Amino acid sequence: MPVRTADAQWEGSLEDGKGTMRFSGWEGPYSFVSRFEEGPGTNPEELIAAAHAGCYSMALSGGLSKAGHVPDSVHTTAKVHIDKGDAGFRITRIELETEARVSGIPEETFQEIAEATKEGCPVSQALEAVPIELTAKLVA
Repeated sequence: MPVRTADAQWEGSLEDGKGTMRFSGWEGPYSFVSRFEEGPGTNPEELIAAAHAGCYSMALSGGLSKAGHVPDSVHTTAKVHIDKGDAGFRITRIELETEARVSGIPEETFQEIAEATKEGCPVSQALEAVPIELTAKLVA
């Protein structure tokens, strides 16, 4: 199986420094402001959210297809929450919101597959130390 690689470089102090993250032909800046405030650039939590949304969408498509309900589309948004506590910054929870367009599937079956996918998605498994909340919607 392939091994995926990314790298990051940081220069300067935590609050005044700046960095760059790179992977697979993509490169983007990040900073204290882009991570802990609302400034320009990306941040590690945004990249975790992208990875989780992508993994979950693919895994849900696979689970639905395996059950005989090939989806027309699956769209997932992941929201990674980071908060500051007494011990410092910590990712405290992830919200997954998914909408799937699937013909002929009962709502209960869809919800069962969506929940099983949350447990089985490789990125969900890697992040299981954090509570993951799922809202799954079947759209017509």
